[in-house]
Amino acid sequence: MKNKVVVITGGASGIGAALGSCFGQEGSRIALLDVDEDKLKGVEQNLLSRGVDIFARTCDVTREENCDQAIQAVLNRYAGVDVLINNAGVTQISLFRDTPVSVFRRVMEVNFFGSLYCTKAALESLIARKGMIIVVSSTAGVAPLMGRTGYAASKHALHGLFESLRAELFPQGVHVMMACPGFTRTQLQSRALHRTKNQPGSEEDWVGKQSSPEEVARAIYRGAVKRKRFLILTPVGKLSYCLNKFAPALYERMMARKLGGKFGLHAEK
Repeated sequence: MKNKVVVITGGASGIGAALGSCFGQEGSRIALLDVDEDKLKGVEQNLLSRGVDIFARTCDVTREENCDQAIQAVLNRYAGVDVLINNAGVTQISLFRDTPVSVFRRVMEVNFFGSLYCTKAALESLIARKGMIIVVSSTAGVAPLMGRTGYAASKHALHGLFESLRAELFPQGVHVMMACPGFTRTQLQSRALHRTKNQPGSEEDWVGKQSSPEEVARAIYRGAVKRKRFLILTPVGKLSYCLNKFAPALYERMMARKLGGKFGLHAEK
C-alpha cells in the first residue's frame, strides 16, 4: 500500500481514524473525509506530526454534491484514488415498532447512500488505477440483529450493492472487499440516532468482547493487502454468520432468548 492514495470516509474518529493511522504508517497517502470539522482537524494534525502524507476535507456523505466535491478535491491533490474505504456510518438502538420512519431514512442516507455517492464519484479513477473499494459493513450485514432493524437493513443493502458491483468491476481490475467488524469500542453506540427506554444496559454481554478500532483497522489492512473478498473479524460474528446461513431458525430463537428480555420482550417457549 506504499504511496497508494487511500480515501476514508468517517475518518475523524473510531475505525476511520484508526484506518488512517494504520494505512498511513504503511506509507499510504491518506485522504480523510468527515462531517465533523473539529475532530477531523485533530486527526489531521496527529497524522501530520507522525510524518503521514494527509489531506483532510469536510464532507457530509448524505449529500451527493458534497461527495462529488470532496472526491474532486482529492483528485486535485493526488491525481487519483487507489483505495476507497466506505466507513462512515450511524446506527439506531430501538425496536422496529418504536422507531420513526425518519430514523430508518437517516440511517440509509448515511450508511448506504453515502457509500454509493462516494463510490460513484471515485469510480472512474478507481477503474483507471485498477484500485480497490473496501466497505466497512458489520456482523449485522450478514445476520439479523434484534433492536437494529434500520442499521441491519442498511448493512444488508451494502452487501447487495457492492457484491453485485464486484461482479461488474472484476473485468476492469477493480477489487471489492466487504469487512464485517463485530462490536467495536467507538462512539457509534452512544451516538445512536434513536434509543428507547427498553434497551440493553451492557451490550458487551451479548455481542462478545469489544474490539479496539486499531485491531479492526489492522485486520482490514491485512485483508486489503491480501485482496480478500470478505472478512468477518470476530468469533461471535463468524458464529452468527454460520448459524444464520445453515440454521436460521435456530439462530433466531437463540437471539430472541438472549436479547428479547433486554428490549422488554419475552420469547415464546
